[in-house]
Amino acid sequence: MTGPAFELDDICVHYGFLRALDGVSLRVAPGEVVALLGDNGAGKSTLLKVMSGAHRPTTGTIRVNGIERAFRAPRDAGDAGVQMVYQDLALVDAMDIATNLSLGREPLRRGVLGWLGFIDRRAMRTESQSELDALGVRTAPVTRPVEMLSGGQRQVVAIARAAARLGDGGVLLMDEPTAALGHEQTELVEELVVRLSARGTAIVVVTHNLPFAQAVAHRTVVLNRGRKVADIATAETDKDQIVSWITGAGVQEGFGARL
Repeated sequence: MTGPAFELDDICVHYGFLRALDGVSLRVAPGEVVALLGDNGAGKSTLLKVMSGAHRPTTGTIRVNGIERAFRAPRDAGDAGVQMVYQDLALVDAMDIATNLSLGREPLRRGVLGWLGFIDRRAMRTESQSELDALGVRTAPVTRPVEMLSGGQRQVVAIARAAARLGDGGVLLMDEPTAALGHEQTELVEELVVRLSARGTAIVVVTHNLPFAQAVAHRTVVLNRGRKVADIATAETDKDQIVSWITGAGVQEGFGARL
């Protein structure tokens, strides 16, 4: 049996006397989509920053594919096979899709021009199109500037860029991928998440969009005031129960969830 792609054990983050995270453990299997839910201030963003290498935990252990890791920066997480898609997407609007997909790994021209740092734009566009084709993404021509894309198309480009850096498998973290998107645009993101899951990518998605979470997530994890209060198969729960955990009503009333 394949072990977890990503593991957090007893993660705590303290800011003086404030406990932003208090003993949170989480496991994500290859190909599994986990929805990380909670109200504002529940600790979701802090946990995502720990997972992506932006924050170091006060205590606790991180493992990627069974290997213990100590992330000191997002680059460390990326080197370990963990990619993050931020809420602001980090796309360059004035540049086209191909350039955005290739940022930081642009192919260079051959010979002297390559030594001088000239980019092979034809190769870049070909490689970018191949990456999108492999993901089953049909957004727009790779020569189209990002500023001309819809919100859903931009989100898909940002996810595709992270996924291309992972190759097969890996761990993908997403922060509010459907924020401010309409129904049709949300469906574009849903379809891509499902395809990435089928390729074996382990996915953790922070979202306030419960219908989206229930549509894509195999498992639902809920944080409340820095503690994990629910960890359960999505098919075994419903919206009302999830809301009760998010608001704290379910915790106060002693409703159980597999932790």
